[in-house]
Amino acid sequence: MSFPSVADAVTAWVDGWVVSRGAADPIAEPWGFTVHVGQVTHATRHVLTARDEAAVRKVAEAVAAPSVWLKVFADPARVRAWAGPVWREDEPGFLMAAELCGGSVAAPDGYTLTTWTRGGVVRALVTAADGSFAARGQIAPTGRTAVVDQVETSAAHRRRGLGSLVMRTLQNAALDRGATVGVLGATSQGRALYECLGWRVQAPLVSLFFDTSAGPAA
Repeated sequence: MSFPSVADAVTAWVDGWVVSRGAADPIAEPWGFTVHVGQVTHATRHVLTARDEAAVRKVAEAVAAPSVWLKVFADPARVRAWAGPVWREDEPGFLMAAELCGGSVAAPDGYTLTTWTRGGVVRALVTAADGSFAARGQIAPTGRTAVVDQVETSAAHRRRGLGSLVMRTLQNAALDRGATVGVLGATSQGRALYECLGWRVQAPLVSLFFDTSAGPAA
């Protein structure tokens, strides 16, 4: 699935992400969005729909401060150079999307799947036979689109189909609520799972956080 533009995909991702994380409503900016997250190490993020050097340099200089993050959807090497040395890159990421499709859901032997909804967010939890954590994920439908978020599988329970189980469960829930298109931000490790399930990369997702060890911005 491809959005008409990367900016459209980013907007859909922001709309669902703030619901998923309980963040403040996004504030529209000429270059994208400002989102107040409210965490000690992640107070605010600035999400750029603009992908050009001038916009990245301007925003990076204007908002440089501890606990501030930038999200940019362009070539990582270029973004790092544009932002400057006071910004450090987190792990590589990818903005991905897919047409949502339903499927049968059944936990493998020895596992239990539990789902619940709170504040418009559907969560799925897979536990092992002893009740310990095995896998999880959540999805925030916001009309036609839905954002998949925080999908993870315990290292001790990987390669058992639990990631696919969580994704099918979340996609079914979003379809039941009227969403038809899914969006997510993936790590390099997660990308392989999502591509196997039919998701496609829309753009690189570069996450930058202010590096307090680099000193004040010039």
